[in-house]
Order: sequence, then C-alpha cells, then structure tokens
Amino acid sequence: MTQVDKNVAEQFLDSNPAFAKEYYDAKFRPKIISDLLSSKTTAVNTSAFHALSSVEESEIVFDLIREMQDNLQMERAMFNLMRHLSFMLRADAMSLFMYRQRNGTAELATRLFNVNKDATLEDCLVAPDSEIVYPLDMGIVGHVATTKKMVNVPDVTKDSHFSDFVDTLTEYTTKNVLATPIMNGKDMVAVVMAVNKIDGPHFTKEDEESLQKYLNFANLILRVFHLSYLHNCETRRGQVLLWSASKVFEELTDIERQFHKALYTVRAFLNCDRYSVGLLDMTKTKEFFDLWPVLMGEVPPYDGPKTPDGREVIFYKVIDYILHGKEDIKVIPSPPEDHWALVSGLPTYVAENGLALFSIRLVFNVPPYRPHQTEPLDNSGWTIKNVLSLPIVNKKEEIVGVATFYNRKDGKPFDDMDEALMESLTQFLGWSVLNTDTYDKMNKLENRKDIFQDMVMYHVKCRKDEIQNILNTRERYGKEPDECEEDELEEILVQQEVLPQSKKAEIAEFHFCDFEHSELDLVKCGIKMYYDLKVVDKFHIPRESLVRFMYSLSKGYRRITYHNWRHGFNVGQTMFSLLMTGDLRRYYTDLEAMAMVTAGFCHDIDHRGTNNLYQMKSGNPLAKLHGSSILERHHLDFGKTLLRDEALNIYQNLNRRQHELVIHLMDIAIIATDLALYFKKRAMFQKIVDQSKTYTDWNDWTKYMMLETTRKEIVMAMMMTACDLSAIAKPWEIQSKVALSVAAEFWEQGDLERTVLEQQPIPMMDRNKSEELPKLQCGFIDFVCSFVYKEFSRFHPEITPMLDRLLNNRKEWNALKEIHDAKVAELDAAKKAKEEAAAATAAAKQGNGVCFFVQMNPPPPPPKKKCSLAKRKMTEAHTILQLSVHTHCLREKV
Repeated sequence: MTQVDKNVAEQFLDSNPAFAKEYYDAKFRPKIISDLLSSKTTAVNTSAFHALSSVEESEIVFDLIREMQDNLQMERAMFNLMRHLSFMLRADAMSLFMYRQRNGTAELATRLFNVNKDATLEDCLVAPDSEIVYPLDMGIVGHVATTKKMVNVPDVTKDSHFSDFVDTLTEYTTKNVLATPIMNGKDMVAVVMAVNKIDGPHFTKEDEESLQKYLNFANLILRVFHLSYLHNCETRRGQVLLWSASKVFEELTDIERQFHKALYTVRAFLNCDRYSVGLLDMTKTKEFFDLWPVLMGEVPPYDGPKTPDGREVIFYKVIDYILHGKEDIKVIPSPPEDHWALVSGLPTYVAENGLALFSIRLVFNVPPYRPHQTEPLDNSGWTIKNVLSLPIVNKKEEIVGVATFYNRKDGKPFDDMDEALMESLTQFLGWSVLNTDTYDKMNKLENRKDIFQDMVMYHVKCRKDEIQNILNTRERYGKEPDECEEDELEEILVQQEVLPQSKKAEIAEFHFCDFEHSELDLVKCGIKMYYDLKVVDKFHIPRESLVRFMYSLSKGYRRITYHNWRHGFNVGQTMFSLLMTGDLRRYYTDLEAMAMVTAGFCHDIDHRGTNNLYQMKSGNPLAKLHGSSILERHHLDFGKTLLRDEALNIYQNLNRRQHELVIHLMDIAIIATDLALYFKKRAMFQKIVDQSKTYTDWNDWTKYMMLETTRKEIVMAMMMTACDLSAIAKPWEIQSKVALSVAAEFWEQGDLERTVLEQQPIPMMDRNKSEELPKLQCGFIDFVCSFVYKEFSRFHPEITPMLDRLLNNRKEWNALKEIHDAKVAELDAAKKAKEEAAAATAAAKQGNGVCFFVQMNPPPPPPKKKCSLAKRKMTEAHTILQLSVHTHCLREKV
C-alpha cells in the first residue's frame, strides 16, 4: 500500500472540501465539541493583549457557554463575560450597573466594578453597603440608561454628562468610555461600561461591534437569572399566602393572635433577619372624660402624627420576630418611643402617610427619617442595614398596623420583588382583619341578643306576684311556689278547684267559645288540658313550670286585634278537641299529643298583626333572618326560647330522645300553619284518607298508622291547619264576630300598606271595600277551608260537626252576599236610568225643537213582596255592621 504523507493528504482535502467536511463531522466533531464543553479552562492566553484568532474566539464562546451551563449565578457569569470583553476590547476596566427603583426614583447601582482580564470575582463584586449609586440624571451611565442607546465617548472632559465623583472617590482618571444598555424588551435591566482603551486613544467602531455582539450573552445571562429569580419569588409568595391563609382562618377571635400565627408560620419565606409588626390603636373618638382636661386647658391637645383617617398614631403593641441566630419572639405592650423598631420614626411615618398598597424602601440613614442605630442592638452584634416597611390596610382602607422587615439575608437591599411579596402578605393580613371584625361584631350581636332576650323574658315571663293568681301559695302556705312540694301545688290546682271542670268549660268541644272567659281563665283551661291528657304525672312536669309556662304564653301574645292570646288558645283547644273528641289521639302517643297541644298554644306567639308578605315588603329583620315561612319560624323560635328557660321548661324531665321528638314535632306543627304550605300537603293527606277507607278493621288501621311516622306527621300538619282555621267552623254567632276581628286586622295591614309602603292593598285588606266581606268569606271557605273539614269528616266522622257548621256559615255569608249584590244591582240600575235620562235630555236639546216632557217625579215603584227571610238577612247585616263599628271603636281604645 502506497504511503500518503502529510502534504498529499492536505492537498487532497483542499481539493475535496465537501469530503473533508463530511469526514470531520463523522470522525472528529462530536469528540471535539464534547471536549470543549467538558473542559474547565480556556486555551486562550490572556497574559498579554493580542489579536484573537477565530479558534481563540470560539474558545471564549465555549467558555461562556460552559459558565452558563454549570452555574446560573448571575454575578459569576457576568464577571466571566466582562473579563473576556475587557481583553477583547483592551479596556483597562469594566463595570456593571444594575437598574432599580427606590422610593419611586430610578437609579443605577454597581454590582461588578473594576473588572479586567486579570481580576477575580471576589475583588470586583460590590457589597450592598459599598455600592456606588447613580441617579438617571447623573453621569454617562445615567445618560445611557435614559436614552437606552450605546455611547462611545473619546474624551470625557469634552462630554457634558461625565461626572468625576467616582474618579475622586477611587483616585482614578477616566479618559474615554464605551457604555451600552442591556434591555429586556423595552425595559432597562443594566448598563455595561468599559473605560480607558489601553493601546489606543479611544474605543473604535470595531470595539462597539464586538461589545454589541457579545451583549447577546449578557442579555441571556440576565434574562435566565431574572426568570429564575422571579420563579423563586413567586414560589415564596405562593407559600407565604398559602401558609398565612391556613393560619389566618384557624384564628378568628383576635387580631393579635391572627397576625402572630400567620407571620410566625411564614417566617422561613420572608428572607430577612428580623421583622417587627406594630399594631395601631383603632380608637377614632375619645371619651368625654378624656376630652374634658384638653378642653379645660389642663392638658395640651395632641399635635403628633395622625393616620389618614384622623386617628392618633399610637402603637399599642409591637411584636418582634428575630430570625437570625436563635429564633425568638418578643411581644411588647405599650412600647416606649425608644424601642429599636420605632426610634427611627419610619413605622410612624408609614402609619401617618401610608395609603392602601403604599410601600416605601429605606436604605440606612436616608432623610426624612431619623437615622437608625449604627451600633449593635444586642449582644449578638446585629445591626440594621436595610429596611422595608409597609402599612397593613384593612378593607375599609384603615391602617391597622405597620410591618417592617430588616436586613435581607443575602446582604442586598430589598428590591421590587421583595416589596411585592411583603405587600401581598400585608395586604392579605389587612383583608383578613375582616374576619376578626366580623367575629367581634357577631359576638356583640350575640351579646345584644342575649340582653334583648333577657329584657323580653323579663316582660313576658310570669312574675312571682302573677303566679299567685293561680298558685296562691302565699295565702295558703305562706311561702313561694318554688319552696313548695309538688303535692302541695297539686292540692291547690286540683283539690281547691282552681282549674275549671272540663265538661262545664267545654274545653273538649268543637263549639267552644272564649267570649265568656277572661284571659286568666283561658290560662287555667290550658293547664287543665295537660291534666286531661294525663301527661303531668307521666312525664313529671313540675306544676310551677306548667303554670308559669301557660301564663307566660298568654303574655307573649301581643294585644292586637285578632292574632292575640285568645286566638292562640283557641288553636290549642281545637287541637285538644281533635285528639279527644275527634278520636285522632288513637294514632299518637301521650308524648306526641302533649307536643301537638303545646305547638297549638305557641303557634302564633308574638304575632305582629301583619302577614309574611308584609314582612318582606317592609324589609322587616324577620324577613332577612328567615327565608320562608317568616312569621311561623319566628313563633317557633319564640316558643323554644320560653322552653329553654328552666322555670318555664315543661319538658325538663324528659330524656334526650323524648326531648328531641317533642321539639321535632313542634317544628313541623308550627311551620305547617303557613298556608303557603297547605296546598302542598293536601294531596298527601287525601291519599291517607283514601287509604284508611281500604281497611275494614279500624284497629288494624290504627296499628298501621301508629307505626307510620311520616303519615302521622302529615295528619298532624293538616290538623294544625284545621285548628288555625277553626273559627270558620264555629257556630254562626261566634264565627260572625271572629270574622269581623280578622277583617279589622286585615284592614289595619291595608292601612299600613297604603301609608307606610305607599301601595294599594288587595281588596281583602282594603278598608274601603269592607262591604265585600261576605263575598270574600264565601271565596275563602270554598277555596281553602272546605277541603280540610270535608276530608277530616270523611277520615273521622266524629269531626263532622265542624263541617256542618262550616257549611251553615257558608249559607249565612252567601245570604249576606246576595243582599249586597242585590243592593249593588239596584244602585247600578238607578245609575244607568239616570244616565239614560241625561242622554235623552241632551238629545232633545239638539233636535228640531220638539220638546219632550220629562216627568221629574216618577211614581214610586210597586211595593215588593214582604219576605221574612230578606228582612232577617237585612237585620243580620245591620247587626254585623254594628259589630264592625264596635270592633273598630274597641281597637281605637286599645
């Protein structure tokens, strides 16, 4: 094989460049690139300035890439780039000025200074407390940052932008400058400056091109660093908000404990040596006894700093969090003015001038603040270097505190991202104050509610002198009821016949009339019902509690036209009658029967004389408290409130299961009196009645029903409706009077709607349409009442008397309606005749002079047949009208 020497090989490769490139890429390129990237040093000799070959320049590029690959530390990567640039530009030194803003003012601060080809990073890296700061209106670097363009100054003495204060400070003479901005889009990031060309009078055009070419590396380095820093900051901010939120919502009772938990939890993410939180006094107005000395001239008025909303800047507590060395937390109530965190006046200044989202950064000893302590604050030797102070602002834009952070851990000043993170934290803390404020308001409302409830109970609860009207223990035993034994109280109630006889009082009859009883008599009748139900001894109801409960119920009803204690008693009495006389008790236990009668007595307690719709229209607090069945839920709550009082609790000796059952039944029974729910339960009740007719043995049906809880509750709910409407099924003499009371109360609501709400009431509540009462009663019976009593009569024939009276009352109201309709028809006919006569007269005047004789006094109509029924109806209508007037007069007196 012929040996090929070097010259032949070179000649062949020169003649075949495509083959040479292909051979190089296949055999050598991967290894060469791998060796270049894995090498830790550059092969370029920088001991003396010389022109770089393409290979050496490639070595420099690979060195920069290796630096970026191995280390994302911005200062080291930029130092390596500037070291190479100073060699390529043959500059005596280069510096890096980072752009930032402090107190809203843009400035440039040295990060790397005096970098040359032989320098080390440690010598060129500027410590935060030694940095040189240029405002944008000063020096060549400031001019470059302002114009955002490269500047090449051959002679600085001839440039108006040059400032020699750095030369004076460093004893250096600057002759020429080449400076360029580093941009991130349109945003200023930094300025790189090279000074004093070594082998020439000034930097050349080729130097500008070289610097511009390598700015891409600087841009990439700073962008990677900036993105990494932003990622870290956002991660910290997310962690701060997440952890502080978890602790803020754990503690709602007190703002101090809330702040403390949140700030202590996030301490690891705040990146500072210490932070201090000063809590401001929220008092806006002083008490009169504090103002008097000032007004009398004995004490000078306050002339110190005030918050934007006019409060005196008084820190009532300062909490110090010490994170360097051994962690410690110090809580200082009423801190002195010379406290290390307050002595500079910075927190006070922030509290005085801070607005929502207002923040300020402070580097040591900057006016208008008093200087911070230059000496160590404690034995650890710790001193203040830089500070970030922000207000904590609540949702009302009131400053509730000031958070101040000291000494960033890496020694650098706090920057925009630190400000954004701390601002997010303080803003979140400020908003979270709403939790403690709401909790405090809820506590105050709860306390007010307890006070008002105590006031109501004082006026509603049966007093010691009132109970003597029934339990006259003072007269009989010379002591109070609570000092007596149960046997002694039983002797007064039963043996002395304080309670009425059931048959004589007719408390189990559907036709019971309360007109002949006083309100105290009705209380006694109510007590008697519990005895007749045989629940007093069975469930160990204290006699005194039973008497006090019934007496308090009578006082809990307002003295209004219809929905008063008499109505409440009548509903309870009808429930008792349905159970006893109507034979519905067969389905219910004694405990359930007691709950149903109690619900009847309580069902309208504290009624206001207006319906649910009026509560909503008028914006009554009850409507805001209860979304549906407004008044019914209020009556239920009022009744439960009475039962919660130990002296009134007739359920106090029930076990837990029994107590839960009676309260559950009362809930259903009282809410069921809302007529809006009546139409929803009618079909279900009718199905139960239909089902009962499928049983031939009544005992089997009773056993089935006793085990069917849901069906029993539906029947009970319909029983409450029947009880609430029971006045419509009373004898006519009673019903006609009660109807007028109901109408009078409706008219009172109509007057309120017309005057207070400025709305036209519906006909049923319009006093001006009172003559339509018979028609409205007929409609009410047909649309609402008939179904209830028809189905109950079909369910239990014992209840048929209620249906019979309902139908009789329907006839009576219909007769009155016909009389009214006849009168209206007569008036309409007379009006029509008058209109026709007037029309005829007008036509005559417009005719051909023909005169028509109009008889001005027409003969009287023929006498009508005397009808005893019509006469009786007219008499009754007159009687009802008199009763209406009488009721109105009574209402006016009340």
